[in-house]
Amino acid sequence: MDVELLEIHQHMGRFPPFDGLSDDLLDAIAGQVEVSYFKTGSTILVLNETLDHLCYIRSGAVEVYRSQGELYNRLGEGDIFGHFSLLRNHKVRFPAQAIEDTLIYFIPNAVFQRLCEEDDDFADFVELERPRLETAAEQQKKSNDMMVTRIRKLLTRYPVMVEVSTSVQQAAQQMSEAQASALLVLKEGSDNPRYSFKDSEGQTWQMFGILTDSDFRTRVVAEGLSPQTTVGEVVSSRLITVQSDASVNEAMLTMLRNNVHHLPVLYRQRPVGVVHLSDIIRYETHSGLYLVSNIFNQSSTQGLARLAPDVRAAFVRMVQEGANSQMVGSALSTIGRSFTRRLLEMAEAELGPPPVAYCFMVNGSMARNEQSIVTDQDNALILSDEFIAEQHDAYFYALAKIVSDGLDACGYTYCKGDVMATNTQWRQPLHVWKRYFKDWMANPTPERLLHSSIFFDLDSCYGEDHYVETLQDLIADTAPKSPLFLAAMARNALNRTPPLGFFRTFVMEQDGKHNNSINLKRRGTAPMVDLVRIHALACGSKAQNSFQRLNDIGKTQLLATGMSEKLSYAFEFLCMSRLRHQMIDLQEDRPPDNNIEPENVEDSERHTLKDAFQVLSNAQKFLKFRYPMPAQRQGR
Repeated sequence: MDVELLEIHQHMGRFPPFDGLSDDLLDAIAGQVEVSYFKTGSTILVLNETLDHLCYIRSGAVEVYRSQGELYNRLGEGDIFGHFSLLRNHKVRFPAQAIEDTLIYFIPNAVFQRLCEEDDDFADFVELERPRLETAAEQQKKSNDMMVTRIRKLLTRYPVMVEVSTSVQQAAQQMSEAQASALLVLKEGSDNPRYSFKDSEGQTWQMFGILTDSDFRTRVVAEGLSPQTTVGEVVSSRLITVQSDASVNEAMLTMLRNNVHHLPVLYRQRPVGVVHLSDIIRYETHSGLYLVSNIFNQSSTQGLARLAPDVRAAFVRMVQEGANSQMVGSALSTIGRSFTRRLLEMAEAELGPPPVAYCFMVNGSMARNEQSIVTDQDNALILSDEFIAEQHDAYFYALAKIVSDGLDACGYTYCKGDVMATNTQWRQPLHVWKRYFKDWMANPTPERLLHSSIFFDLDSCYGEDHYVETLQDLIADTAPKSPLFLAAMARNALNRTPPLGFFRTFVMEQDGKHNNSINLKRRGTAPMVDLVRIHALACGSKAQNSFQRLNDIGKTQLLATGMSEKLSYAFEFLCMSRLRHQMIDLQEDRPPDNNIEPENVEDSERHTLKDAFQVLSNAQKFLKFRYPMPAQRQGR
């Protein structure tokens, strides 16, 4: 192949949908490409003229218009146009004009048709007009089937089940005969509809609990109980289950979050199997499973701190092996919660039982299950309304101090804004928290908007979960009825904008330390999180994760059809770009950060980054129109 054809081959091979083609197909394209040059302002395609070529932009910029003359799209290097015409009647439907000096590769229709026939991904791209963002996100998802493989695939037999009246000796014999490491304990009736089912004879049963090898050792043998003791007397009634159509990834994270090794699998309410930790380990090699187990085996802050390198290693491995941002974010958030829970357990062991009930609340990325390897701590304490500061606060301050200092030692740095349970303001009884949230929404001052941006991502980490659920319900009920609050939040979200300059250029940071770089968190993922949160508040969503919020938003009329999906693809790509950059930093023994230098990013990723930033920019422009300031407020 001569130099010119090789250059065409290599250039096109960097951009979708050509980047997934075989070398043979790329050679076929390169050998038949016609090259044309267009000056700024010249016409490339005329409405209704015959078109027999696919157009590929080698360099320059092109505007594509609708038949009535309004702008349809603006394209740059690596983009294609004209494919709609080739797929229909070969008449130009979208006229095009060069807005810079532009070089176009014209690919004959015969080659285009061959590509559609021989490569399904290429056909999907052009037939569905799948943009780079969607293609990149889908390829990321395909690269790891943990997200799509159902947990039922790992089941090899039905669970061993016994009634509550069965003796522990009989139960142990049945487990031995079945070579099972756990059995499910049933009782007649349906006191708990969540775990009630009918057997093949129509009798109603309720799954009462699970008994494992470990339970036999610690609750029966170690306690010296009689072999005739019934399983109902020793069984753990704490049931953590998963549905059979859940993904392997969901099952893995359920085990991680709850520190369990056995997971009953249900088809609706009926038990169909039990998955053991080893089953998932055989299927999935991420070390997060071992790491969480190690966290709960530590007995000191020093022991926990020694696991920080393991967290970084698990993060690198997940990104290397193709996990998407949702998997990485969920795993790291689960690990962070595990550190927090273990520190709370150790704090209670040191300080004694808490004087009143409490919930340790996490906020920000941990609450959203979107943590990266670069993170600080955002947390608070919700205390029982029986809390009396003079009698009880010394205990809870000491508890918060142990946890906060321990998290810092483990790599979760102190919050620069002091959003931690060690701050008296964020260590309050439930009725005070309710007042906080109501005040923030009723009178959104700049300070209260800042608090809302932090605390309206909230989740329970330890203790009385229903305290956080009460606040989540309060937000979901009040925010949609608070137009002033939504309008103020929308305007506040516009303080951080994507780094897009004129047309196709990036606006770089100029802060000395990170000159000529882009902060992907400050200019990308954070403003996207802010934007999604506002729409979620408006539709009353109780979801905390940004992707789950987008799913809820997509079910409403808040955004144009398909916009939630575009935002999801853009957010996924921005998150993965940030995570890959941090992985490279760790591999090269640099402290990980959020800054990338565009000149060090591959062409295809740089173009897709621009697409993602453009989606964010367009969505931000819509915010102030979607949530206008109430007329009474504007007139002041």
